Amino acid sequence: MLRWAALACDEATQDPIDLAILAAAGERHVLSALPERIEFTPFDPAIKRSEAVLREAGRLVHALKGAPPMIASLVASPGSEMARDVEMLAAQGSRVLAVAGGPPATPVLMGLVSLQDPPRPDSRAIVRSLQDLGVRVVMVTGDGLATARAVAVQVGIGDRACAADALRTGIDSRPLASDIFAGVFPEDKFRLVYALQGQGHVVGMTGDGVNDSPALKQAEVGIAVSSATDVAKASASLILTSPGLGDIVVAVETARRIYQRMLTYTLNKIIKTVEVSLFLTLGLILTGAFITTPRLIVLLLIANDFVTMSIATDRVSFARAPDRWQVPQLVTSAVALALPLLGVSFTSLWIGRSYATLDLAQLQTLIFVMLVFSGQATVYLVRERRHFWSSRPSWWMIASSLGDIAIVSTLATRGWLMAPISVWLVATLLGLSLIYLIGADLVKIRVFARSRLR
Repeated sequence: MLRWAALACDEATQDPIDLAILAAAGERHVLSALPERIEFTPFDPAIKRSEAVLREAGRLVHALKGAPPMIASLVASPGSEMARDVEMLAAQGSRVLAVAGGPPATPVLMGLVSLQDPPRPDSRAIVRSLQDLGVRVVMVTGDGLATARAVAVQVGIGDRACAADALRTGIDSRPLASDIFAGVFPEDKFRLVYALQGQGHVVGMTGDGVNDSPALKQAEVGIAVSSATDVAKASASLILTSPGLGDIVVAVETARRIYQRMLTYTLNKIIKTVEVSLFLTLGLILTGAFITTPRLIVLLLIANDFVTMSIATDRVSFARAPDRWQVPQLVTSAVALALPLLGVSFTSLWIGRSYATLDLAQLQTLIFVMLVFSGQATVYLVRERRHFWSSRPSWWMIASSLGDIAIVSTLATRGWLMAPISVWLVATLLGLSLIYLIGADLVKIRVFARSRLR
């Protein structure tokens, strides 16, 4: 039986099943005298078998291996116990192939080949980690239903199965009702990805073969495993470099950390834009003079850029559920947090004009220092979805803030590149920024909870 199975294989296909059968046949020395091969048809999902035409002892014979139902339909008498044996082996998680050989018109069933590709030891933990991150994991395989269900249960995916025929007739309604899709063709994988996307889901798919390429290309995140073919890797958007699928969990966590940094940057940008544009415009209307200068604006941009760039290095956590950009909620939250900042800005303007009685040049310095200090406070306010003290910022962010505060305070008190103001005014502005940070943090918690920003 092993010899006939090996005759229906070809090492050139690099098919893992063919290679496994050929290796077993080589170990048992059943291929010492090979017949002449006339024709070979590699495994085709459409006909679910591979076939070789050979010349042995002056006569033509066929060697076939493939799905048991397909081989059973080609042989004279498959035997009454074949279906039972196939079901028993498949229930153990084995992939079962039937082997036949003999004259082209009347091939004879030689037996069954049972192959096992056991799950990696870490598979169950990986599936659980992805599920804990809100990622729905399903199995899509060309294996039979019983084999797929046995493996899926082992790794914790589930046991709700959908056979290929049912999948093709009800693909629009079945994706979320099944954990396993068995006996599928390559085009079924593409149709499944497309159907899930049509229901509003973001789809990631793993694959390794040429036949997986269309589905890998269609998925938002096509993931080629480390042993994938070059065609599959070219179609994927993410290529794993280590064996197994553990890097997918790392990729999800890393992507969500990047999202948190991008969210921080976006909130910070909107808040500062609202504050600066409204404050400078209303300041001009109320005072009848420009409350800043082009030089101070340039210095402000430079000072803010350092802490803004440090957001990319910040220590952030990741959400336990998938993130989605919610632009209306994002803008509403940013505007709500910009209003207290406007209060700080106009309070600083009042202190400079009415209390400290500064001239215009000194008032412009005061406004510049206030904008720098409040900008620092805003970054620390929005970098954390919880209270701002819930996590420690990165050392680069801390260093950028301390450097900005020290340099700007020195320039303002020494009168370098601007009119000088007193140390106590700089200290007052720093105190106002801290008060804003603490007060706005209480507002932020409620605003983020209502907007569901995580």
